[in-house]
Amino acid sequence: MKSFLDENFLLKSKQAEQLYHDYAKDRPIYDYHNHLEANDIAIDRSYGDLSEVWLQGDHYKWRIMRAMGHDERFISGSGDPKEKLRGYTEAVSQAVGNPLYHWSHMELKGYFGIEERICPENVDKIWEQANSYLKSLSTIKMLTLINVHTLCTTNDILENLDSHKKVMDAQASVVTVRPSFRPDKVVRINKHGFVDYIHRLVDATQIVIRDFGDLKKAIKERLNFFDDMGCLCADHGLDVFNFVLCDEAEANVAFKRVFQEEILSAGDAAKYQSALLRYLAQEYRSRGWVMQLHIGALRDNNQPMYRRLGPDSGFDAVNDAPVAQPLSQFLNAAMEDGGLPKTILYCLNPKDNYILSTIGGCFWGDGIKGRVQFGPAWWFVDHLEGMEKQLTDLATTGVLGTFVGMLTDSRSFLSFVRHEYFRRILCNFIAEKVVNGELPWDEKWLGDMVKRISFDNARTFFEG
Repeated sequence: MKSFLDENFLLKSKQAEQLYHDYAKDRPIYDYHNHLEANDIAIDRSYGDLSEVWLQGDHYKWRIMRAMGHDERFISGSGDPKEKLRGYTEAVSQAVGNPLYHWSHMELKGYFGIEERICPENVDKIWEQANSYLKSLSTIKMLTLINVHTLCTTNDILENLDSHKKVMDAQASVVTVRPSFRPDKVVRINKHGFVDYIHRLVDATQIVIRDFGDLKKAIKERLNFFDDMGCLCADHGLDVFNFVLCDEAEANVAFKRVFQEEILSAGDAAKYQSALLRYLAQEYRSRGWVMQLHIGALRDNNQPMYRRLGPDSGFDAVNDAPVAQPLSQFLNAAMEDGGLPKTILYCLNPKDNYILSTIGGCFWGDGIKGRVQFGPAWWFVDHLEGMEKQLTDLATTGVLGTFVGMLTDSRSFLSFVRHEYFRRILCNFIAEKVVNGELPWDEKWLGDMVKRISFDNARTFFEG
């Protein structure tokens, strides 16, 4: 019987151990998609207690606490911090098989040196030791401790990015913090608040927006601003991927109807969204940015709780909407328009793995290694089995050696252990093929591949 969470955790052979310890373990982290607040880095935020740094805003953890029947006050609310921690330890102790069981133990060990089993009986010991460490553990020290090289936050296109500027000026030698361009609110024309958002875009750019052409000018102003601030990528949440072939005149009709307080049909909304996506894809390409498409979330399912807590609070799920045809049409349209930017495709439903990986493979080339990436296991599938399946599906339909590796997609500064988790799974995945006689054991060849997937591929892909 192996010890839990020892140095060879998840590594099932000597070859896996060599690959991880000699080639993956000490590589820097290039976290190209997360939801961290740049201001927390700019001010080098410190935390008052473990509940604040560990549970605040983390809807992964909130979900399993709700499963235990805890009052919302002790989950996302204003309940006593130590009682929140007690509730979470109870939830973790019952969540066997959930990746949070592994991640939570790895977080306590990696940041606070705590190796106690997470359970209500150990709350006092965990609370005291973690809080003692937190007195000298600020956000920048956390990032340095875990060897983060670069992180890309997720930013609405109207954000002023003042915090990013402060980090660029003061902390460039410690960690590089880049914004990502997130235009969801200007793409989702049929969402409540769209017209108000366009008025805010007018205020931000001082460009009067009367039609679709004016809209493009205003968006380009924001693209230029983000580019000046070191942005390297855009990020789209396309929960249901609707794409139709249309011209900008049709998109313009839909855009104007919204301002006449007309209710758009699904078809008209799709025309507007499709034309805007095509425009954005060309703008990304011209700047050398990476376009990230997150596909397949079914959001805000519990409307009473959504009205109470807002989005991203743990009430989202996996969607099963069709994706193959609209995705193919969009990527091809971008090619017809002048060329596809470097692209990463993420799916929340593993049924779509082969769809994304094989359609993406139709658009490789242009002198770029892995030009269209089948992205890492995301959100509900970034667990042991999900990562193994993503690696298997990527390897069998594509080229594993060009993969850009893992990300956190997290709002927590303690979540970077997910890179370690992925690297262990990656090394074991490759080594297993060696043990089974499916690959020759050439340590340098495979070790160099592990190094590239762990860090170098992502850095090259994003920075060119």
